[in-house]
Amino acid sequence: MDATKKSDETTIPIRESKSGKSNYAPTIVATTKATVEAKGGWKRGVAIFDFILRLCAIAAALAATTTMGTTEQTLPFFTQFFQFQASYDDLPTFSFFVIANAIASGYLVLSLPFSIVGIVRPHVVGVRLLLLICDIVMVALTTAAASAATAIVYLAHNGNTNTNWPAICQQFNDFCQSVSGAVVASLIAAAIFMFLVLLSAIALKRN
Repeated sequence: MDATKKSDETTIPIRESKSGKSNYAPTIVATTKATVEAKGGWKRGVAIFDFILRLCAIAAALAATTTMGTTEQTLPFFTQFFQFQASYDDLPTFSFFVIANAIASGYLVLSLPFSIVGIVRPHVVGVRLLLLICDIVMVALTTAAASAATAIVYLAHNGNTNTNWPAICQQFNDFCQSVSGAVVASLIAAAIFMFLVLLSAIALKRN
């Protein structure tokens, strides 16, 4: 029985074709490599755009800081006891505005090397996550400072009849123009920060 069974069984060796190996393996490797390079190119483009936005935000935040910090106007007439002068440090809101935008400017300058790392090594997640967290903090800081300063600028232009606060911009026109420009620059910086947060979130989601 065993002998008959052995004689009936036939082993047919199947050799793998060398041409098949050479045809399929390189195709898979090439496809994977092309996919990785495409993702890396997209992330590098995002990182370059991030770097450019940070430069724009530095310009806006520095403009807001220097404009508000140097705003002062003295009227050409005075009395024996009073001199009519308006300065940014007369109001704590404007002082906070200068400090907040100065902090944002310093942070943006310090974040540039990390943004460059994101360009050189686009697949690094830690750098992008760190910038995302810090950018969110800066969004809160710059938005709070710009919003508070906007309320004061509105009162300076229009006053408030219910509380008997007169508008001062008719007398201190140069002062009001300067603080208004500083607020606009700060709002631009805050908007750029928001866009940076959105950009980082999209990059991390597609990682």
